Amino acid sequence: MSIPQSGGGPIERHEQLAEYLSSGCKPKEDWRIGTEHEKFGYCRDTLKPLPYEGKRSIKGVLDALRDAHGWTPIAEGGNIIGLEKDGANISLEPGGQLELSGAPLETIHQTCDEVNSHLTDVKDIADKLGVSFIGLGAAPIWTHDEMPMMPKGRYRLMNSYMDKVGTMGKSMMYRTCTVQVNLDFSSEADMVQKMRVALALQPVATALFANSPFFEGKPNGHKSWRSRIWRDLDASRTGMIPFVFDEGFGFDAWVEYMLDVPMYFVYRDGQYIDALGQSFRDFMKGQLPALPGETPTLSDWADHLTTVFPEARVKKFIEMRGADGGPWRRLCALPAFWVGLTYDQSALDAAWDLAKGWDAETREELRVAASVHGLQAEVNGIKMHDLAREVVAIADSGLKARAMPGAGGLVPDETHFLNALKESLESGQVPADELLEHYHGDWNGDLTKIYGEYSY
Repeated sequence: MSIPQSGGGPIERHEQLAEYLSSGCKPKEDWRIGTEHEKFGYCRDTLKPLPYEGKRSIKGVLDALRDAHGWTPIAEGGNIIGLEKDGANISLEPGGQLELSGAPLETIHQTCDEVNSHLTDVKDIADKLGVSFIGLGAAPIWTHDEMPMMPKGRYRLMNSYMDKVGTMGKSMMYRTCTVQVNLDFSSEADMVQKMRVALALQPVATALFANSPFFEGKPNGHKSWRSRIWRDLDASRTGMIPFVFDEGFGFDAWVEYMLDVPMYFVYRDGQYIDALGQSFRDFMKGQLPALPGETPTLSDWADHLTTVFPEARVKKFIEMRGADGGPWRRLCALPAFWVGLTYDQSALDAAWDLAKGWDAETREELRVAASVHGLQAEVNGIKMHDLAREVVAIADSGLKARAMPGAGGLVPDETHFLNALKESLESGQVPADELLEHYHGDWNGDLTKIYGEYSY
């Protein structure tokens, strides 16, 4: 979840809303990669989630990272709720999931070094506190009542609203984790093509990274329960957003979509003001009930852009949002997958050629089937395993074409970051399949074994 945004001053013209988005356009040489990942923290002796405060706590982890590794604290209401350093930040999801939002970096070599450094630092702190972190798409055992709530005003507002708009909003907030990558575009046309590829092929990412087959202590019938949760959260701000595939889609169409999404809040003077269900269109006219007579700033618009959660999202960049959190090496595979598909034009064209004939129903059915069956999904004759093989091959070719070397030039490109996915394609197994094998095999149904064997 986002920290308060800094977008700019007063909105005086409707056109500024689309101009804000288009200001993200960059020449190809300035494109960067921003990787985000979340992980669950727990106490090693009890296997219970970390509270916010106490000797073994989220606050303790943040304080120690600040003191030992030079991070600058971010506070809200006198509580430390995040850290920032060198263009990156560490933030908290509602249930205490620890998120690294990485700096915008040029290569996957760099972003993987960043991930490795972060997880090494976190493990150093965790070992001293007697806690651990684990990368999964959904909490495997904990119930909702066991989860803490982090002291952030945004989350208090969302918590009270979720049951009004869906059945699984609180499960998303407190008991899911993801890995995602943020990518740039050069123009409106480039944004459109990338968004269409992102949405159409997001089910492939869901299948390859599926890592949440358990919930509340037992198998849940899905390879990605996290993906299932998102389908019953809030229809007004989630999903495969079919209008992106309509002729004429662009920044203006995204603005109109966002203006129709009910608001959550307005951030003023360090406080989140309740604007739940209210209209940004009314805000533009000075008629927002939460702030009568006030009109929004671009910072308000930037905040509002963070309150939609479709499978891919436009801000000043594009967020790929379909993958479960997971093992260490797959945190680098996710940016490799999407960079390979979208940062080389030939690869992007090839990816679009795969998906451009699908209708909205097919795309949605692929999304559902990926969450249930992973690589074994099949929709209208489209076999996910075969599709994923083609998509990863395109990503591989895109990374070869980028030819971004690493390790001082000893590694010629970024293709080796796809190895975890290639192994899944070879075996037909994604992380969820491996977990289920353990559960029904050597774990003998004892799901507590997951913590010792899969923590970072």
